[in-house]
Amino acid sequence: MILETLPVGPLAANCHVVGCPDTREGFVIDPGGDAPVIIEAIERLEILVRYILNTHGHVDHVAANDAVRDATGASLYIHEGDREMIECPDPDWAAMVGGWDPSVPDATFGEGDILTVGSLQVQVLHTPGHSPGCVCLSVGGDLFTGDTLFASGIGRSDLPGGNWETLQASLRRLMAEIDPAMRVHPGHGPSSTMGEEIRVNPWLAELR
Repeated sequence: MILETLPVGPLAANCHVVGCPDTREGFVIDPGGDAPVIIEAIERLEILVRYILNTHGHVDHVAANDAVRDATGASLYIHEGDREMIECPDPDWAAMVGGWDPSVPDATFGEGDILTVGSLQVQVLHTPGHSPGCVCLSVGGDLFTGDTLFASGIGRSDLPGGNWETLQASLRRLMAEIDPAMRVHPGHGPSSTMGEEIRVNPWLAELR
């Protein structure tokens, strides 16, 4: 799998450019800003982007949706639970990234959906709690967790639409279902593995 992670925007959200090494088809997860940086990476890696996938609808993960879509012709997907966030952005949140135009998704995805990109299969896991429509995306031995799970941390549940009990249930699900060897690529900060997070993440320790 081809993978390049780019911290973008004023909040340094991780944008992941992912590609199939056989076909050079790929997808972009969470284009949260700095569209020229993302587009340069796509061109340098020679990726034909089929999809733009939002792990959730917060502004720092979606602000460059339309710029990247316009440059690539890709289809934009988000979970139905967060669709309104990108179609009708909160002006205060938009101001955090210097302005942000609404995005209309081409489609929505949900629990258990699978998108095929070349030889890669992207499986959707609905993991609400940080927001109603938060998802994790499983691709082979890699899990893209958005703002659900970080290296030694977890997403906030005190923002509009967040819920602590729901987030706890999502984290317990990841602990129970995800192979400890699976690589975890979060929405902010460094990558890890599921086993390492179960072992050292203090928030997960409380959920055992």
